[in-house]
Amino acid sequence: MASLIKRNGTFYLQWRVGGKIRRRSLRTPVLQLAKEKLRQFESAQHRGMDDTLPTRNPLPDVLAAHVEHVRHVKTPKSAQTDVYYLREAFGPVCDALRITSRKVSEQCRKRPRKPGQDRRCRQPIIAADCFEAITTADVATFITAHTRSRGLAPKTANRYREIIVRLFNWAMQQRGVRMPNGRNPAAAVERYAERAPEIRYLTLAQIDERLNALTFKARLQAMVATYIYAGLRREEALWLTRADVDLRAGLIHVRAKTANGETWQPKTKQNRSVPISIDLRRYLDRYAPRPSSGDWFFPSPMGNRWDPDGFSTDLRTANRAAGLAWGCLDYRHTFGSQLAQAGVSLYKISRLIGNSPEICRRHYAALSPATMAADVEFRACAVPVPQRMVVS
Repeated sequence: MASLIKRNGTFYLQWRVGGKIRRRSLRTPVLQLAKEKLRQFESAQHRGMDDTLPTRNPLPDVLAAHVEHVRHVKTPKSAQTDVYYLREAFGPVCDALRITSRKVSEQCRKRPRKPGQDRRCRQPIIAADCFEAITTADVATFITAHTRSRGLAPKTANRYREIIVRLFNWAMQQRGVRMPNGRNPAAAVERYAERAPEIRYLTLAQIDERLNALTFKARLQAMVATYIYAGLRREEALWLTRADVDLRAGLIHVRAKTANGETWQPKTKQNRSVPISIDLRRYLDRYAPRPSSGDWFFPSPMGNRWDPDGFSTDLRTANRAAGLAWGCLDYRHTFGSQLAQAGVSLYKISRLIGNSPEICRRHYAALSPATMAADVEFRACAVPVPQRMVVS
């Protein structure tokens, strides 16, 4: 049996569990609201749902704790991506979500302002008095408003939903937050229907064109060949050391490492080895890594580990000089696409490029229809085609 007590103008709920008295603040000085919460609590106890009263946590406190958790369990780049989405969703309501660098990129300076665009106009955010007050309608309204005003792709809209769903799941499971009815409000938001992915890849003739354009840039040529013939991600190649490229065994080892005080993990948190093909071997045999501070296989011109954005800038410059517009993702898709067209199973492709078989199926399954050509013939070999009857 529960009861109400009042202390310092605030009502508390008091009940007994196992001979011990437990109390919880109802955070209200209004008697009628306190009685309603008492009725809800007793009803929940009667249904066997003890301890179901919603909590009341300040929104900035929950977000700050979640950002700290994300930065601890994810790679810096992945964590920063989550922080960006959370900042867009809730605004800079805590120090963890404030922008620390005010440096404006060169690309942003050159980007022309759209007609009628006012940079002072802020996009809507999810605002609430406390974390538990956020509803499904709040999350859905935020995603819909951004999708319409910014023209977000369905995949990006679903990414916002995914980040917010994970936030609520973490708060409810790890921080002890109790939402009304014990449900995640973001999980009830309807997902957007995503379009089929558009995969860009190089043909065999385009591969030769791309590599021949880098004949006088030995390092860039070896790097592009590695991306094309080994299917590495951009950072995976930039973090390769001399020990990771075993020309004698014919393997490239993509594995976690600590170098110069920096720790790096593959995106999927799994090490893998990629065989060096004959075509790739021709370029790696001609390439000699320069001495560097971290013994990198592809060091930057300054002798350090190549910054990913700096490398992309140098690659775009070389592409612009050759009149080409391919990037690292196109090279990686070239590896998977060419293997799929050669009849390699999607499972083997997934092991080589470090993705799940399901992702490989979405990207490359349509590129190998010839392997199922014989499987669609179920009548021609067994049943003769009936002759048309002619009536005189």
